[in-house]
Amino acid sequence: MNIYFAPLEGITTAVYRNTHAECFGGPDAYYAPFITPSDNERISRKGLYDVVPERNQNQTLKVQVLTNQAQSFLKFAQKITLTGYDEVNLNIGCPFQRVVQKGRGAGFLQEPEALDAFFEEIFAACDLNITVKTRTGYTDRSEMDTLLSIFNRYPIAQLTVHPRTRSDFYKGVPDMETFTKVYEHSVNPVCYNGDVVTAEDFNHIAGTYPELEGVMIGRGAVRNPALFREIRGGEGLQTKELYDFSKKLIENYYEELHSETFTLHKVKEVWTYMLQLFPEDNKLAKAIKKANDLSEFIAAISYLPAL
Repeated sequence: MNIYFAPLEGITTAVYRNTHAECFGGPDAYYAPFITPSDNERISRKGLYDVVPERNQNQTLKVQVLTNQAQSFLKFAQKITLTGYDEVNLNIGCPFQRVVQKGRGAGFLQEPEALDAFFEEIFAACDLNITVKTRTGYTDRSEMDTLLSIFNRYPIAQLTVHPRTRSDFYKGVPDMETFTKVYEHSVNPVCYNGDVVTAEDFNHIAGTYPELEGVMIGRGAVRNPALFREIRGGEGLQTKELYDFSKKLIENYYEELHSETFTLHKVKEVWTYMLQLFPEDNKLAKAIKKANDLSEFIAAISYLPAL
């Protein structure tokens, strides 16, 4: 069973992924945040900058595209083929309003006939392995019956399911009843995604669904960057590791961005997740939030409580 690091837009950038791979590693592959072709279906070198192989040499990387236009998808596939990739992941699960209002991401789930026609066109013309990341519906889990019948008509190399509808966003608990239905009736390999925060969470999913192709972990892995190691039976996260990882992340982002302000923004964004490791430490959270420069930020994390 594979373990994947899920994409988080704005957080799991090439800099973050490379730093994580150097300091912790552990996933079988990292997924890059989605790339969205422009309205005229162009994908510039700048758009591909995060996923070019020379920037991702320390990791196994998989690329993701966000589109509801078959020709955009196919042109994207051609572009990444030229850079050496043999697989592309289609995101039809992103719940954010700015995505959904354009009929992309989870918004595409509202149009099953259009989705079916989209699949028919891309699977007929694309030589790459195509994987799909989805939710269990747009407003109601009963929509998954129709969606699964569509998915089952095509040779999807991996079907990753986050068991919430778009309307659920990230609220409540995953709908494991619907996920079980997908697991039992999908003709394609299934990957689970959602609310895996500890090694125990992973072991529960893996034990309940032993034939899964994989488990994809996003927010839980940003919260605890040693989670993949823990899942594989290694040691738990140590406080010094968290500090060293943060320092390395600062160094690498500064080298990339040449800006203290932008670097500070990036590491603070990561720390909104890692602060969940210290839920009772209001003083630490306040110091990180108030840090106006990198020296103040480093001072704030210099005396982290023991984990």
